[in-house]
Amino acid sequence: MIVSSCLLGNLCRYDGKTKKSTEIIDALKEYEIIPFCPEAPIFGTPRQRISVINIDADNRIITDVTKEDVTQLLEDEINSFIKDNPDANKIILKSKSPSCGFGTTPILNEQRDILHYSNGIAAEIFKKNYKNTKIEDENTYF
Repeated sequence: MIVSSCLLGNLCRYDGKTKKSTEIIDALKEYEIIPFCPEAPIFGTPRQRISVINIDADNRIITDVTKEDVTQLLEDEINSFIKDNPDANKIILKSKSPSCGFGTTPILNEQRDILHYSNGIAAEIFKKNYKNTKIEDENTYF
């Protein structure tokens, strides 16, 4: 089972904090857990925030301060993770995250207004690669 690392209590969020969910940790005690965070290995912790920005009908991952497009870096990290972990019976991701949000990630226009909510970059890639695997977030798991 793949679980967003921040939900497991790892200090991997952009702000150096966690979103530890004792409910998730307790519910998954009997499972083999594969922690997942595509951002921390690339950018470190803490780091500047990223957002999903729709540019010319394409969702790009852009750093909030420096406005750098880091989409390819994240895609490479996520695809490498999938290659190393080709099988998953379930995936639990962090809601609202630009990487992990599953239907809950704000998609912004270039002026940073919310256009709609959709999947973060990892959730979208996971959806395409783990076709027969149930994907949830910490709010829909229970």
